[in-house]
Amino acid sequence: MPTRREVILAGSSFALAASAGLFPSPAVHASDKSGNRMQIGPDGYQFEVTHDYPQLPDKYTWQTTHNVAVDSEHNLYVIHEGRADQKDHPSIFVFDKDGKFIRAFGQQFQGGGHGIEVRREGNEEFLYVCAYQQVKSFAKLTKTGDTVWQRHAPMESGVYAEGEASDPMKVWGRDRFMPTNFAFLDDGGFLLADGYGSFYIHQYDADGNWKAKFGGPGDGKGTFNTPHGLWIDRRDAANPKNVVCDRAHNTLQVFDNDWKYEKTITGFGLPANLDTWNDLMLVPELRARLSIVDKDYNVVAQLGEDVARLDSIKQLRAQPKQWHEGKFVHPHDACFTPEGDIFVAEWVQTGRVTKLKRLA
Repeated sequence: MPTRREVILAGSSFALAASAGLFPSPAVHASDKSGNRMQIGPDGYQFEVTHDYPQLPDKYTWQTTHNVAVDSEHNLYVIHEGRADQKDHPSIFVFDKDGKFIRAFGQQFQGGGHGIEVRREGNEEFLYVCAYQQVKSFAKLTKTGDTVWQRHAPMESGVYAEGEASDPMKVWGRDRFMPTNFAFLDDGGFLLADGYGSFYIHQYDADGNWKAKFGGPGDGKGTFNTPHGLWIDRRDAANPKNVVCDRAHNTLQVFDNDWKYEKTITGFGLPANLDTWNDLMLVPELRARLSIVDKDYNVVAQLGEDVARLDSIKQLRAQPKQWHEGKFVHPHDACFTPEGDIFVAEWVQTGRVTKLKRLA
């Protein structure tokens, strides 16, 4: 039986190929015999590609990779969904800037690992992690994996089925809690997207206490169909925006700081999450490409697009021999490094994390 997300991918009916024609095709340069790596991207947005950048010790296995984050020491954190029947296998791997393995932890998220972000609080950095499926929780961890606190469904929000917090099960629905990603507020609190569950955005204080909810299921303009990722866009410091990846609608929805709806940005292919660096925003699209947008949410570059092959090859995500260098299958998350390089995690069965090194 296909998973719910596979059904969404197969049934997506937006005109992605047409929208892609609005922008210049990425320049792709094949590797030459001197050993130079492939470069992708139009002028001004070119990157050197290294697929499968971090390497795991033999005792661990890559499973379905979901999200990535980078800390101030340039360490890379990768979370994968994992398998529920492998309880002792960690869901989070940590690598140094050269892709060398450092440590692994997060067994409590195995079988449902999803979102991961790094946040600086004072002089210390912490990990924020969320998990769906039967795990249905979110937590604040130290960078070495110790739990500061862990929470489950916010029953006080009034949208969840009885027992959803105390007895979580692998049940999907609008009255279920399936958190996907975080965004961080200036007051120390944070936002949590229930992207596979209720379709609400929840607001919490700095201690993980629930405060409010926004959105819910609907056709857009403040309501959502799979609000999978979100970000506080501070590129215009005087006018910050709340941006939500309304994934199944193939759009970004933009709100002001008080959650007043402003506009919808179209033309994406199942946008999954967001990150910013300087004046640029990353939009990993589950349908085989990575977009970069400017401060006005105009697409300035599209990287690794392989939509036509994704549509023509059944279950491409499970066939690594069919993947092409410099092309993506299912970008599920992406993040910038402090230098403007990019890490991309893909929703593929064997797991894949790609490094895109920014070229001057």
